[in-house]
Amino acid sequence: MERRQAIDGLDIDLLRALRESPKVGVLELSRLLGVARGTVQSRLDRMERAGIITGYGPDVDVSAAGYPVQAFATLEIAQGALEQVAAELAALPAVLEAYATTGSADVLCRLAASSHEDLQDTLLALNRSPTVARSTSVVVLSVVVAPRTLPLLESQPRTGPRRAPAYRDAPQAPG
Repeated sequence: MERRQAIDGLDIDLLRALRESPKVGVLELSRLLGVARGTVQSRLDRMERAGIITGYGPDVDVSAAGYPVQAFATLEIAQGALEQVAAELAALPAVLEAYATTGSADVLCRLAASSHEDLQDTLLALNRSPTVARSTSVVVLSVVVAPRTLPLLESQPRTGPRRAPAYRDAPQAPG
């Protein structure tokens, strides 16, 4: 079983500050949050080692980058063919992400295309795979909730000792 890494209010504030200003440096983060630079650096290092922070790359709006047509495709695949399908999906640049799922479909993919014709070509390529028994797709009309993580992290009350001095006197979330 995977051990969940505990995060506290300072960690969440660090993540929020990085989300709001991705180019901010450690020194500026320490000034913004009122904690030592070493504290900020050790927190970031810990969250990186734990896999909580997975990167600092830019968020890219694929629509603004020339791929305004997005879709979700569900795939029903041959029994035991997940590794082969994963390799085939990774070879298609239009596949932005893919997940093995429960339910009537085996894999859920998010696709991006420059046009409806481009999307159709990608869907046809998926259907040519000998391991894909059936696919179903839906075109995205608009984004209702953009990808996000902070509301989830902020929703849980934080308990336990506060480790950073500036956060020791801050009120804790009710527990």
